[in-house]
This record gives sequence, C-alpha cells and structure tokens, in this order.
Amino acid sequence: MHVPDGFINAPTSAVTGVLAAGAIAVSLRGARRELDERTAPLAGLVAAFIFAVQMLNFPVAAGTSGHLLGGALAAILVGPFTGVLCVSVVLLMQGILFADGGLTALGVNITNMAVVTTVVAYAVFRGLLKVLPRTPRSVTAASFVAALLSVPAAALAFTLMYAVGGTTDVAIGKVATAMVGVHVLIGIGEATITALTVGAVIAVRPDLVYGARGLQQKLRLRVNGELVDVPAAEGARTAPVAARTSRRTLWATGLVTSLVLAGFVSFYASSSPDGLEKVAADKGIDKKAEEHAVSDSPLADYGVKDVTDARLSGGLAGVIGVGVTVVAGSTVFWAVRRRQSTDASPTTVENV
Repeated sequence: MHVPDGFINAPTSAVTGVLAAGAIAVSLRGARRELDERTAPLAGLVAAFIFAVQMLNFPVAAGTSGHLLGGALAAILVGPFTGVLCVSVVLLMQGILFADGGLTALGVNITNMAVVTTVVAYAVFRGLLKVLPRTPRSVTAASFVAALLSVPAAALAFTLMYAVGGTTDVAIGKVATAMVGVHVLIGIGEATITALTVGAVIAVRPDLVYGARGLQQKLRLRVNGELVDVPAAEGARTAPVAARTSRRTLWATGLVTSLVLAGFVSFYASSSPDGLEKVAADKGIDKKAEEHAVSDSPLADYGVKDVTDARLSGGLAGVIGVGVTVVAGSTVFWAVRRRQSTDASPTTVENV
C-alpha cells in the first residue's frame, strides 16, 4: 500500500506530513517507557523483519497481490509507540533507497501504514485480551484478529485522504469499496503472518513479547479476609528461565531468517500488482502518478544496478535492505533507550 507521488495533492500531503511528524514525536517519547535493555535490541530486528517480509508479495485474487504492512506485528511484539517507529523506519528506508513509496507521500504512507495500523491493531488486541483467557493461545488469536482488521482500516484511511486530496476525479464510493474489499483479503495474509510470528516468539521467549506481559496471573489466597499474592517456589522461578532461548540466540535467528527471506525467498514472491496498485489502475486514480524522485537509485525497484542476473540482483538488494534497516532501527532505539536512561538517572546536587 505504498502510495506514490502524485496520488495525493500537495496540501493534503503536507498536512499528513505534519500529522506523521507529530505521531513520530509522540512515539519517541512513548517508546522510552516501552523499551528496556531486553527489548531495545529486538525492536531493530522487528523493523528488519518487517522490511524482509514486505518483499514477499502473496497472491490474494486474480491479478492482485498483497504484502505485510507490519503495524500489528510491531505493536504486539515491542509496543504501540515503538511499533510506529519500527514501521516508519522501514518506510523511510524503502522510500529513500528503493524508490518504493513517494517522498512527497511519505507522510501519507507513515500515517496509513505505521500510525493507523498500529493504533487500530493494538486497540483491538488489548480489547480482546480483556475478554479472553490469559493464555499464550489468546495472545496469538488476538494477534490474528487485530492484524486482520488493521489492513482494511489503513485502506479506509487512504480512501478518506483521497476523498480530501485526490488528484483525479473518481467516484469515491467505488474507490472505497474496491480498496476495503481487496484489503480484507490481504488482511488474512497479514493476520496469518502476524499470528505465526507472535506465536513463535511467545513459544521461546514470552517475556520479550510486549503484548504478552503480565500474561500469567499471580496465584492469590484469602488470608484473614484479604487477598495476598502467593510467592512462586524457587524451582518454579528458575525452571522456565533456564529453558528459554537466550536473547542473543533469538536475535541471531531472527536476523538470519530476515536475510533468507529477503535474499532468497523474495525471488519467488508474486509479481502481480498489490492491492493499491490494482485499484489505482482499475479506477483511474493513478493518472497523475509521478516518477519517483530517486528512481535512478542504485537499489531502485529492489534490484542492484548493473547486476544483470535478476535473482542475484534482487537477493543482494534484499540483503542490503535488511542490513541497512536493522542498523538504522537499532541506532534509533538505542538512542531512545539511552535518552531514557539519562532522564531516569538521579541528578547530583552540590553543597554550596
């Protein structure tokens, strides 16, 4: 759903740019409360994983494909504020290096794909967890539903933006029907990827999944009319920890998986246009689409310039993209975490 330049007029693009900048500023502040020494490294990896999986377009209908948006996955794994930052980092790397998503439309894309998906998904996710049993299966099920609903929500948000600032005269009702309809199908793929990934991480390190924090309720007994927490036995405390995968192993496994997906599996992705591209072509909303400002980038269209072998070119571009994204994301989240530590450190007062 990467919106190119020319779909949305300049005033609307500017407004969404301001909204996106405000959302990122709020998210930077909120992420300080979500990130700690355990989850900060994971956040950079989540951004890289989203980049890799977004290269894997899957068929959803005749002549149409879809790909992960990632807002739900990021919000559940590392928190909603950090999730907005994760997807924003991905979109920035895609727009600057790979000519994917217009630069003037960056505010539109961040608002749709980072903010709307994350907010909607996490709100649905938390709402479901309030009524479902507090179990890992409930987290996975809630992840599926949250991700499913987040995609048509983003499609509807784009439709509203197009109603306000679209550059062609198209019946907005037809655009809305087509956008929401195809993105419900794409949402099924999004939901499947999100649930499988969240379930896999919960299976090995539930303590690192932001949405699963506090999953296990403490046992409480009534003593003299009052409820008191029952302390866990020493064996119960240490046994699960010993069985967990180390953070370093999890991070390395995630990085290798991302590299394989982007560098090898992406070659087999569907070449059909994605949901937005298909609707744009069918409804005529792409008549004023503009060439990307960095269309001559060495990595434009997810290929390495002057590398003639398509498989090698796409694979190298994918590996470079994962590497750049994990470095950029890790740098951002390290800086946020460092700022949190600085703010939390006690100030010293000198005696006068």
